[in-house]
Amino acid sequence: MRVLTVDGISIDRGNRRIVTGLSFAVDAGALIALIGASGTGKTTVLRAIAGLDPVAEGRVDVNGRVGMVLQFHHLFAHMPAHQNVWLAPVHVRGDSRADAERRARSLLEELGVGHRADAYPHQLSGGEAQRVAIARALAMDPRLLLMDEPTASLDPERRGDLGRTLRALAGKGRTVVIATHDLDFARACADRVIRFESGRIVGDSPAGAVS
Repeated sequence: MRVLTVDGISIDRGNRRIVTGLSFAVDAGALIALIGASGTGKTTVLRAIAGLDPVAEGRVDVNGRVGMVLQFHHLFAHMPAHQNVWLAPVHVRGDSRADAERRARSLLEELGVGHRADAYPHQLSGGEAQRVAIARALAMDPRLLLMDEPTASLDPERRGDLGRTLRALAGKGRTVVIATHDLDFARACADRVIRFESGRIVGDSPAGAVS
């Protein structure tokens, strides 16, 4: 099943075109990496997919809900981890607090941070905060999960943990698209790598074929 279609999109920032004529598609359960140096447009494309940035031309079609984990996790500092996760399902979707909190704690447990459910953001390591942010995105049950520079604050061991987490999500049918400059991480965990340069796609191949 096709979950995401990006069809000929161009994106402007002020008077400057920063993304030009991009097209690609992603099927359910795929893990796709958008690779490129800073300023190549990969994060802007993620934001456009999430509906945060407008497109000047072309279209983005998403089959289902989108969740996004930003590079800087932006957890609410005055709330413990579990409340960061259940807040949106209660106030946006109208779930009962009891059901949402049970789901939040279950997600945190599934992601390996169940024991940190009552910790506040300042008490979490970078890797723990990231997993809480992933749980927060998953709490709204998105079909498509977007992640911006997910390895930026992680040491090599934690990068491996994150790769296994994302592979597990994809294995359960979740579609994942990450924007990263970390080619080694992309090769290790992605199914496919789409390479960006100067706001254009210059390569699209299986991860194992990328050098």
